[in-house]
Amino acid sequence: MIDRRYISALCALAASLAGCAEFHSPQPWEKGILAKEAMTMGGDNLEQRFDQHILASKEAASGGSGVGGGGCGCN
Repeated sequence: MIDRRYISALCALAASLAGCAEFHSPQPWEKGILAKEAMTMGGDNLEQRFDQHILASKEAASGGSGVGGGGCGCN
């Protein structure tokens, strides 16, 4: 015999997944929100430069991301 809790949990799972089934592309008036700078995958430009500086310092080398130079800091 199947437990009532199992059936109710299964129904709740099916109902929650049914809410995710419909996907529609963004409407033209919604695209302005998606185009904001905060919605970019890279984030803040200053933060990216800081992360690149930390990475170059830890790796003792720079370059490979568009600008040439050596690890000595004499670029």
